[in-house]
Amino acid sequence: MQDDLLADVAESELVTRHGPFRAVAFRDRPDGHEHLALVLGEPGGDVLVRVHSECLTGDVFGALRCECGAQLGSALDAIVAEGAGVLVYLRGHEGRGIGLVAKTRTHVLQDEQGLDTVDSATALGLPVDIRDFRPAARVLAYLGVRSVRLLSNNPDKVDALTAHGIAVVGRVPLLEPVDEHNVRYLTAKRDRLGHDLPHLDSARP
Repeated sequence: MQDDLLADVAESELVTRHGPFRAVAFRDRPDGHEHLALVLGEPGGDVLVRVHSECLTGDVFGALRCECGAQLGSALDAIVAEGAGVLVYLRGHEGRGIGLVAKTRTHVLQDEQGLDTVDSATALGLPVDIRDFRPAARVLAYLGVRSVRLLSNNPDKVDALTAHGIAVVGRVPLLEPVDEHNVRYLTAKRDRLGHDLPHLDSARP
């Protein structure tokens, strides 16, 4: 039964380089964005799930200053290896919700003034993180998913899904290699945003 907060839902088969999925596109009525869930198999209890925030620069163009694109691919590979799972791709989350233009402006401050991802946002009078994960919870409920093992390094995502009715029975790390391009960003995510990134301690970019 469709959630009345999901304004529209369409489904099709989608074959990707990672494997075949059922694509579930949906428009979330409160936020107005169109999102996408890629579903593999028949997810049962304790489903392997990735809730991925849109990052055009990383996901599409392979930007190296973040690990977003690498995480997207790794999450799909993990779901395929599991044989079942869901990836929810949330649009409108660019730059933790500030948008592409503003995110690009923060990059200038990071490159020219050495500010990190947090201070470059606040220097422009912008919030650090205004992402809304309720659409992910709504579509997971629509798919019949009630409990998940979440592919994430971010404890805040666990709290957000839990607050909106999705039980998180475990958090599965999604750690990508550290190099000279992303070490500052990952360090800020660990030290300023509370992400669990233990591999940074021994990294030698």
